[in-house]
Amino acid sequence: MQDKQEGTRAFIESLCEEYRKHNYIDPEYYERWGVKRGLRNADGTGVLAGVTQIGNVLGYYVQDGERYPMEGKLIYRGINVEELIEGFMSEGRFGFEETAYLLIFGALPNQEQLTGFKQALAESHTLPHMFTEDMILKAPSRDVMNKLARSVLALYSYDDNPDDLSLPNQLRQAVQLIARVPTIVTHAFAAKRHYFDEESLYLHRPQAGLGVAENFLYAMRHDNKFTDQEAKLLDLCMVLHAEHGGGNNSAFACRVLSSSGTDIYSAVAAAVGSLKGPRHGGANKKVMEMMHHIESGVKDWKDDDEVKDYLGRILKKEAGDGSGLIYGMGHAIYTISDPRAAILKRFAKKLAATKGMLEEFELIESVERLTPAVLAGVKGEKKVVCANIDLYSGMVYKMMGIPEELYTPLFAVARTVGWCAHRLEEVAGSANRIIRPAYKAVAPMRTFVPLAQRQ
Repeated sequence: MQDKQEGTRAFIESLCEEYRKHNYIDPEYYERWGVKRGLRNADGTGVLAGVTQIGNVLGYYVQDGERYPMEGKLIYRGINVEELIEGFMSEGRFGFEETAYLLIFGALPNQEQLTGFKQALAESHTLPHMFTEDMILKAPSRDVMNKLARSVLALYSYDDNPDDLSLPNQLRQAVQLIARVPTIVTHAFAAKRHYFDEESLYLHRPQAGLGVAENFLYAMRHDNKFTDQEAKLLDLCMVLHAEHGGGNNSAFACRVLSSSGTDIYSAVAAAVGSLKGPRHGGANKKVMEMMHHIESGVKDWKDDDEVKDYLGRILKKEAGDGSGLIYGMGHAIYTISDPRAAILKRFAKKLAATKGMLEEFELIESVERLTPAVLAGVKGEKKVVCANIDLYSGMVYKMMGIPEELYTPLFAVARTVGWCAHRLEEVAGSANRIIRPAYKAVAPMRTFVPLAQRQ
């Protein structure tokens, strides 16, 4: 058996060489035909692919054809997210459910509407009968995002009317998904912890009267205990992660699938798969991995020169994970600042002081402060670079005792709101047309060769 496996591996290796020989594309082709690689223009701006009322991301302005940096702004349905957060936090309230209502329906709810929406979510928290047993426990995964994508797809089989694209049915499905994804994530994590980490299996049901953030902490922890400060900080993280415009990779993936007329489960599962990637939602986990390297590689965390030297080694692929990337720094749109990072940093620093983790937090601040100069020195890049939300979100989760394998799934819990909003806009909106960009074919024409004559 082992000899057969080794033979198969050797054959696959030979096929890799065959693939490389026939599949090289000259980078010059992209310039020759004006191809927008990554759907980005040459100046870094995004190719305009649609119109949306849901969210907007501002990080620069264009004047006389030139792109100029500006303080970042994140807008939800026309409301600055900073103003939204100040509104509910000044009243000591949780804001995720209110934000979800705003993003889905397009306006802030009154008290009656908010109460009704929270009740609808509470009634949908519980997974279908035997779903956890059949779909999660019988087929656990080492990766919670992988299990989430598979479980979202599986919900199709438990839906009596999965393909109906009418607005009432789409709204029902959206509410159920927003409520059920947190439960799927916590159960998938419990299964992973039990079957792969050899820990006891704890499955906690969502509790009546608790919001999404509170229920997540309740279900994740063995003893179900959490503080109000922790729950409200997690709620803040979820508000900041809920939406980021139609052009982000996962929302666009959701819209591309939705434009084909497929069901909501297929579209959201595709978005989950997109978010799983380290260039998108998986970046917060990569930040913490990078910080582990920095913490062990830098003797004096307060020595700027030593920190700068190590960051330079990361860029030169001599340290870190070898990618040459300083994770958590830079963004496709934000230039001077990422408002999400600025907001989260302010509240996270208070928690760091109470958790005795201020030195770790200040090291992250040093990475933010020193990286622009290091980029300029090592790569000659003089563009404006700011910290993005991933630089601080992982640290927040760490301070709350949330394991690293839940960082990206937590992102998915929040972003399900944005995905569903974009799904609804794509299916029910006026732009109901399949998304189909073009590719330039560059393979040369050739004739068919009979099998016996092939070398």
